[in-house]
Amino acid sequence: MEKLNVLIINGSPRPKGNTSLAIDEMVKVFEAEGVGVEVANIGNKAIRGCIACGSCAKTGKCVFDDPVNELAPKFQAADGLVVASPVYYASANATIVALLDRLFYSTGFDKTMKVGASVVVARRGGCSATFDELNKYFTIAGMPVASSQYWNSVHGREPGQAAEDKEGMQTMRALARNMTFLMRGSALAKEKYGLPEKEEWQPTHFIR
Repeated sequence: MEKLNVLIINGSPRPKGNTSLAIDEMVKVFEAEGVGVEVANIGNKAIRGCIACGSCAKTGKCVFDDPVNELAPKFQAADGLVVASPVYYASANATIVALLDRLFYSTGFDKTMKVGASVVVARRGGCSATFDELNKYFTIAGMPVASSQYWNSVHGREPGQAAEDKEGMQTMRALARNMTFLMRGSALAKEKYGLPEKEEWQPTHFIR
């Protein structure tokens, strides 16, 4: 089995903030397990939302040449994807939502059985809503979602406070171990059985 690789997308505009602390706890486990890791910090990037122009269907990439197109081949090559966001107004921050909308929609490669995991960091509330929001990107793409010992959330307001959330940090470590296990299992299953058979898409529209 070839070396596994994980792409981590950090949506926080604070590269050394609490979201980064949560990610760093996962990175330590991945590296100890021999998994390659790349962290992309996109929180301070100028990333606009999708305009539904349909250009990606013709060219295979988004019409806006920004970090979305830079991350697309890295996502394609990765065995797993972690998306991490601070919680703003009980949801993920706008930058990572804009990036994920376009990254998943504009890329035509098969994402089936790549393992996904979401990480959310908040002062207090909104973690569960944001966790559900981010997981939807995985479940529409045939990607198994890695779980941990608790919902993948860490709490902290001021920079560095996340380290005081002992249960949250432990949850990050458990998540990374479970994700590694799933990626290994997926890789072995693909070698032996290949990917699941796919049926032709049957679009069913509510307005005809």
